[in-house]
Amino acid sequence: MDVKSALFYAFSVILLFAAFRVITSRNPVHAALFLVLAFFQASGIWMLLKAEFLSITLVLVYVGAVMVLFLFVVMMLDINIDTLRQGFWNHFPLAATIGTVIALELAGVLLGGFRASAPPAVQAVVGAPVVQASNTKDLGIALYTHYLYPLEIAAVILLVAIIAAIALTLRERKDSKSQDPSQQVRVKAGDRFELVKMDAVKQLPSEPPAQEKQV
Repeated sequence: MDVKSALFYAFSVILLFAAFRVITSRNPVHAALFLVLAFFQASGIWMLLKAEFLSITLVLVYVGAVMVLFLFVVMMLDINIDTLRQGFWNHFPLAATIGTVIALELAGVLLGGFRASAPPAVQAVVGAPVVQASNTKDLGIALYTHYLYPLEIAAVILLVAIIAAIALTLRERKDSKSQDPSQQVRVKAGDRFELVKMDAVKQLPSEPPAQEKQV
């Protein structure tokens, strides 16, 4: 057994253990931390398969953003664990059925990928420069050529989702100060300041002499 195979089995064992602990852990914080561990092991497996871009994306997006957000939300919310445990066995048959169907579908799709096949032979051209293949470059070319329109549609959907999330969570508070962007755009220079013409020296009015008091 070489080093690559040993690392694959090590990552796989830790990944399966972490995934099992995600669904069996009683503490939601511990479950989120085990999910982070599972993502790291999956990233290592992607790295062994020479998919560096997918490996780094998994760490940056899921571990660095999504799971950190989930972990902070779980830690800040006051979750009653006893309430969550109620009714578990009532929903277990439906959850087990759905999980079995998903597992069978994934096994049917990935069954052909488990069979080892020889890589296609690449014919070298005499005098041509040797170019090292990069899956990141190939993925970028595929996204921005063959899948450009689906990528733009996905970007528009994400933009609409961001705007909708901001609009749903926006609440006007009386104790907070805010500005209206529409009023800022319509403002003119004359509304900002006003020039007042004043004399440089202003003469004070002379006071009349005080009358002497008669004795």
